[in-house]
Amino acid sequence: LLCFRRYLLTALTSCLFWNTFGSSAAMDSKPNILLFLADDLGIGDIGCYGNNTIRTPNIDRLAREGVKLTQHIAAAPLCTPSRAAFLTGRYPIRSGMASSNRYRALQWNAGSGGLPANETTFARLLQQQGYTTGLIGKWHQGVNCESFNDHCHHPLNHGFDYFYGMPFTLLNNCQENKPPELDVALQAKLWVYSQIITLAVLTLTAGKLTGLISIRWKIIACFTSVGGLFFISWYSSYGFVQYWNCILMRNHDVTEQPMRLERTASLMLKEAVSFIKRNRHGPFLLFVSFLHVHTPLFTTAKFLGKSRHGLYGDNVEEMDWMVGKILDSLDKEGLKNHTFTYFASDHGGHLEAQDGSAQLGGWNGIYKGGKGMGGWEGGIRVPGVFRWPGVLPSGTVIDEPTSLMDIYPTVVHLAGGILPQDRVIDGRNLVPLLRGRAQKSEHEFLFHYCGSYLHAVRWHQKDSGAIWKAHYVTPVFHPPGAGACYGKGICPCFGEGVTHHDPPLLFDLSRDPSEAKPLSADTEPLFDTVIRKIGRAIEEHRRTLTPVPEQLSLYNVVWKPWLQPCCGTFPFCWCDKEGNS
Repeated sequence: LLCFRRYLLTALTSCLFWNTFGSSAAMDSKPNILLFLADDLGIGDIGCYGNNTIRTPNIDRLAREGVKLTQHIAAAPLCTPSRAAFLTGRYPIRSGMASSNRYRALQWNAGSGGLPANETTFARLLQQQGYTTGLIGKWHQGVNCESFNDHCHHPLNHGFDYFYGMPFTLLNNCQENKPPELDVALQAKLWVYSQIITLAVLTLTAGKLTGLISIRWKIIACFTSVGGLFFISWYSSYGFVQYWNCILMRNHDVTEQPMRLERTASLMLKEAVSFIKRNRHGPFLLFVSFLHVHTPLFTTAKFLGKSRHGLYGDNVEEMDWMVGKILDSLDKEGLKNHTFTYFASDHGGHLEAQDGSAQLGGWNGIYKGGKGMGGWEGGIRVPGVFRWPGVLPSGTVIDEPTSLMDIYPTVVHLAGGILPQDRVIDGRNLVPLLRGRAQKSEHEFLFHYCGSYLHAVRWHQKDSGAIWKAHYVTPVFHPPGAGACYGKGICPCFGEGVTHHDPPLLFDLSRDPSEAKPLSADTEPLFDTVIRKIGRAIEEHRRTLTPVPEQLSLYNVVWKPWLQPCCGTFPFCWCDKEGNS
């Protein structure tokens, strides 16, 4: 009997120990961290968010084996500011990555703006915790400041040990026979000005030769010189976009200029798999920042014509296949259960991306608006999927408000790091919510910016479950009622292209997620109370903002020849080191 009692006590103690510590054993060690971020993917484009026509079995598998967020919000509706917020856990206005002009994203590799060196990325903090950190794919946070090789904004200056990919972003300009995408309106104006100057020079010359105009040849020569300089400066930038922007780099070296799109996907996949294999003994952070599904949607022959949604669907399915191959490499190395995996998009789908009747941008499901729209849900509500077998519950859906900025404190917590104490961190640690230890998001308010302009605010009223959202500024759709700004590329943030609302448009997203029926004091008894509460939150938020240099100022975004990354001697910049290897 004594032996039996001892056996029973031992068994109960072991059981208690396992329940207390066993399920969190993986939490006590440093997991590998794998982050997938798609480019311009709409929340309605993948199967686990309701799409039954585009095949995304690998992303769907992540959702089945982990946690799916249904109210995952980007901090900005465009690439550069959204990614800055993702990397730093801070609203882009805090780092100077929010624009007050119409250039809301970096325009050139040879611009001087970018993620400031005094910003601390999650990669830097994980690096300090012994992680090997890698970035494969798109950067779009700048390269240089003062010279062509100072690399002040480069990934390796922001905590990444290894970088292979595009320092910029894909554009139509990167593919032959595609209509230009970069600053089309300005290019058209510059071309008109060039023609006007040329016509003036020809007219003056003809008048001088025929004696109809009395003018000195020096003045004509001056006009000719000015016109020539104007044309050369314009054409040397916009005439060679493919060479200046569409390049690949490995660490600090340019490997393809211009890049060969037909092999880019396979190179990115090979690099990601190779990074996992090299660092299988961990811990590692791998940030796979897809070039998919941004225009020009270059898709390899294996996937062309295979989807039911044209070239865009083909591109999404190719990206999903790449996700699957990278997950397979985790399995092959026996790392699946020791890797915290995340999938999201940097913002909503691009509604205005069209080629005739063909839609080249994503679908944002039931949500109004899209890319470029700082307030409407379609521009900022994105997929958010997490997997960590044995730690995160499988098949879980969380409807609480979360942000891409939350990844910062989440991965820093998992790595055993400490958040910076000298700055405001807007993200919140998601681990308690993801594991089911907390039922409510820590976010009470989320502020939705369009550039540096506050367009909307979300209030999570936790005691009632309501998600109030007040719109102070909304874009003017073109044509009216179209749901987007067709013919303009993307909707503007200010000026004649927006409408200011006083009182603001108010919605309860818990009842009206499509933002179809604005509430008023007549239809909502709490209208005035909610507006006052949100107004006070805005005042408190603005008191936390401090002036910083604007990284997307006109000076910082303009092309500067002396900052151009070049694999030869400028301006003879072309190489194919991948082909040689």
